[in-house]
Amino acid sequence: TPLWLGPFVKSAMTDFDFSEIYGKLILQIILPVVIGFLLQRFFGDLAQKYSKRLSLFDKLIILLIIYKSFAGSFDGNIFSAVSLLDLLVLFLAVLALFYTVFYLIGLVARKFNFSPEDQITAQFCGTKKSLVHGTVFSKILFGNMASLGLMLLPIMIFHATQIFILSIIAGIRANRPKGQEPILET
Repeated sequence: TPLWLGPFVKSAMTDFDFSEIYGKLILQIILPVVIGFLLQRFFGDLAQKYSKRLSLFDKLIILLIIYKSFAGSFDGNIFSAVSLLDLLVLFLAVLALFYTVFYLIGLVARKFNFSPEDQITAQFCGTKKSLVHGTVFSKILFGNMASLGLMLLPIMIFHATQIFILSIIAGIRANRPKGQEPILET
């Protein structure tokens, strides 16, 4: 994400320092993953034993991060500038993005002769964008800006939309006879 943001930020701000972003990225994302990987060897059984509690704790932390971002935006009255029409346009753009990516991934999977199971996996995983990653990256890139909740709004809409649509598609696919063509054929 910082690499994609680079050309746009550099053209707008000449004194923008990416070393701080990379430092935060390493410290807040890569280092915890590496530490977790190393500690799994020693505490993996314990984590497995308490996996439900740890999962709940993990989700609670994510919820608090999102809440803090949106609370700051509401406190700064940022959402007053977002009209119902803006939300509708944003929702339609998110929907178009989702279906475009879903369709293109299905097309590529077929062109590469993926099995039907692998096509489904590619489509479901390829369209999945995580609210967790978007929230963490936005905190790293934009810090504690009051407009952070506004920046997270498209991610929130995409996340909710993808869960809703994919659950419908999964339900339909689960109930169809084996060998039947996939939904949203490419």
